[in-house]
Amino acid sequence: MPTSEALSHAEAVGLDLVEVAPLADPPVCRIMNYGKFKYEKSKKAKEAKKKQHIMHLKEIKLHPKTDEHDFMFKMDHARKFLIKGDRVKATVVFRGREITHIDFGKEVLKRFDSSITDLAQVEQSQKMEGRNMSTIYVPDKLKIKEFLRKSELERKKEATAESTETAL
Repeated sequence: MPTSEALSHAEAVGLDLVEVAPLADPPVCRIMNYGKFKYEKSKKAKEAKKKQHIMHLKEIKLHPKTDEHDFMFKMDHARKFLIKGDRVKATVVFRGREITHIDFGKEVLKRFDSSITDLAQVEQSQKMEGRNMSTIYVPDKLKIKEFLRKSELERKKEATAESTETAL
């Protein structure tokens, strides 16, 4: 159908003539309410956006001389990030003359790695970037599911033990 005829037909019906496939031979057009079409398309896009999970990269900064309590505190944060579904970047920052003892930083990252392997996989192994040494971990869904199941069983056992103690 010629373009002028299609336009007059669309005006008669009170709708818009919208080009659907401009690269087709001949180009394909459709008579529709364009405002309604755009509105429905934006609604579908918002709905799709709601359902997707954006994976963030969370960074945990450590030093070669990080003490045990601080290390465990940061480890707990990293575990929470992984359970939530975010990637974790463990970075050892060398200050001043600490850069001469890179092996201490490697030990810290190995300790971090051994503590977190029950929840994550290594995406990028130890890498030196200036005065920083870092490793990136990605959450492993199966390992996290297993971890959550075990922790739930432990909570139930503790709850039953407490209830039996209070009954006595």
